[in-house]
Amino acid sequence: MSLVNDIMQSMEYGPSSEDASAARDWLARRGTFGHFINGSFATPGQVFETRDPSTGDVLARVTQGTADDIAAAVKAARKAQKPWANLSGTERARFLYAIARHVQKRERFLSVLETLDNGKPIREARDGDIPLVARHFYHHAGWAELRDTQFPDHAPLGVCGQIIPWNFPLLMLAWKVAPALAAGNTVVLKPAEYTPLTALAFAEICQEVGLPAGVVNIVTGDGDTGAALVAADVDKIAFTGSTEVGRGIARALAGTGRKLTLELGGKSPFIVMEDADLDAAVEGVVDSIWFNQGQVCCAGSRILVAELVAERFETLMRARLDRLRVGAPLDKSTDIGAIVDPVQKDRILSICKAATDAGADLVGGQPQDGCFIAPGYLKNIAPANPGMQQEIFGPIATLSTFRTADEAIELANNTRYGLAGSVWSESATVATDMAARIKAGVIWINCANMFDAAAPFGGYRESGYGREGGHAGMLDYLAAPGPKNGGEGGKLKPLDAVTDADAAKPQGIDRTAKMYIGGAQKRPDGGASYAVPGGLAPLGSRKDIRNAVEAASKAGKWAAMGGHARAQVLYFMAENLAARADEFAARTNKREVEAAIDRAFHYAAWADKIDGRNVQAKPGHLVNVIPEPMGIIGIACANRNPLVGFLSLVLPAIAMGNSVVAIPAQNDPLAVTDLYQVLDTSDVPAGVVNIVTGARDALSAHLALHDEVAAMWYCGTPEGQASVDQAASGNLKPVWSVPHRDWTGNDAQGHDFLNHAVRQKTIWLPYGALPAGSGSAAY
Repeated sequence: MSLVNDIMQSMEYGPSSEDASAARDWLARRGTFGHFINGSFATPGQVFETRDPSTGDVLARVTQGTADDIAAAVKAARKAQKPWANLSGTERARFLYAIARHVQKRERFLSVLETLDNGKPIREARDGDIPLVARHFYHHAGWAELRDTQFPDHAPLGVCGQIIPWNFPLLMLAWKVAPALAAGNTVVLKPAEYTPLTALAFAEICQEVGLPAGVVNIVTGDGDTGAALVAADVDKIAFTGSTEVGRGIARALAGTGRKLTLELGGKSPFIVMEDADLDAAVEGVVDSIWFNQGQVCCAGSRILVAELVAERFETLMRARLDRLRVGAPLDKSTDIGAIVDPVQKDRILSICKAATDAGADLVGGQPQDGCFIAPGYLKNIAPANPGMQQEIFGPIATLSTFRTADEAIELANNTRYGLAGSVWSESATVATDMAARIKAGVIWINCANMFDAAAPFGGYRESGYGREGGHAGMLDYLAAPGPKNGGEGGKLKPLDAVTDADAAKPQGIDRTAKMYIGGAQKRPDGGASYAVPGGLAPLGSRKDIRNAVEAASKAGKWAAMGGHARAQVLYFMAENLAARADEFAARTNKREVEAAIDRAFHYAAWADKIDGRNVQAKPGHLVNVIPEPMGIIGIACANRNPLVGFLSLVLPAIAMGNSVVAIPAQNDPLAVTDLYQVLDTSDVPAGVVNIVTGARDALSAHLALHDEVAAMWYCGTPEGQASVDQAASGNLKPVWSVPHRDWTGNDAQGHDFLNHAVRQKTIWLPYGALPAGSGSAAY
């Protein structure tokens, strides 16, 4: 028996296992689980086993969902949706509030069940996950109450299909179900095959609070079940999981018009500057990459340390690493629990082997009996090493050094992902500068892995698009008001290169219309033109699109000018357009020119007025949600109202600091090719607006394929939309299918355009002292 004196010297913990009898009794009573459809549990069908990853013991048998099961769930959700949406905000809020209260009443049971099913340490489930589940339902009860005043004229999407991962099973459910219900939607949710049990327990909570039948439906199963949900008649798919699967979902939904949000993989940088508090930064590493066995999409898995402090930092980190306890997840002293499944363990080990085969050194990270891997890190690792590029999704970080802040940013952004990042510095100037330059959707300053229902979460690039949480997350479950009328403005006319010298007979001196790329008039690379009203238009090609994207990528100073300076340029555009109103009216008509001038004034007014938000999240932190320009936006315009239709899309994009590559009306582009003189005389920097004329749908597909294009706006045909969606799915850029409308009307401008021109970046900063009694995740 250990003496107290010995224990005080060694500070060894004894076993402190959480009692799992209540959860195991619940599992024994339930036996085999069926799906939860239309308010009740269905008779089980073909089943699969879910196991405790720490022991391999069978926990329960769960039904494998089929396409018919999904269809039944969608039918129930569709029937329930209108009655649910027709409830008052207060009535919906009361249901969400009741769910939050019932989660709290079953907090210990849910924590144990989550740990049994997932393998994470009980401390993390008890102190982190479950309190945040309740927080999300409380927070979104408020949005249900306030929806109609805070989102006027917006409507619920309808039925939402939701697919969640196994790393935070109940928390991911709350992230998706709470905003969907608050907005007035109904849901069909598929939990991960490995971890369905807390979702099924949540179904019982829905019954307990009297949630109307069909509002929440849960269908369990594997990837085939998820594919059936993607293919089903739902109005939105919300997916959290791997980038590979997300890309497949984007391809599957191409051309369907259904809304899609994706929260995918990450390879987040964890930057330690030379003036950082190194002891605090080491604790940040523990919270970032060794939390939840590293099975966190936003884990700070790439540790980048200033060379001047690298040796000291690694010494501290190694000492902390050696004291982490790997063991039974139900033991309250355990730091590192079990990997979710042997398949995932094998994947982690295979990436580590590939990394060491490529020259890296592995410190720690050794496999243990069962589904356990010791925490570790890869050092002496090159930027192109598989361990640096691939998402390991396990308790293995990479450690490398940098000499300057610029080098740190270059290393941080040397990834196809863009989910999160963490910066450690005692200088507010340095920390905020680094945060602004990291290409990621969430940045933590002197902290890591902070989450809250009020703080939007989501990524850039191959980490997906869309946001979950807060005001921005609600917008992704609502439909903005649509235009009152539409129409393409005539079918696309056949487009052939002109070879007949008599195809166009100029009157007076011939004017040669050209494209506008990088602030200069450019002839098409292929040297061809096509006949349009009023003459010949340049016939753009893939090479012209490439040149335009390259020019747009060099226009970064436009965003850096600030909203006020951009507003002055747009006002100047309106002034110069008004000075030449008669000339443009001859190309189009007086009403369209007047609308175009009004549009320039409208977005000049908005250029410095799209504000961020400071949200009330965890005490002791200042959380800023900052609207950032997307970067390069590709825009394809309809034939209707060729001048004002073009400006109605280009102006909101550039007002927010983006550069654009725009394809004007295919049938009648010459009014737009004349705009280059207005752009030149209005001080629009070179590359901010690039104009390529020609075959809209073919050029749009080429544009969507470019990695440097951050987003696509397309207004055209269903066939063209499907082509653009397919092309954009490869590099996971968001595509806005712009509805047709009368572009001279008031519904051709406004917030919806501006919302699509920005993406939200969430910055967490320590702020003030932590109030007494607010240390837990529930605060």
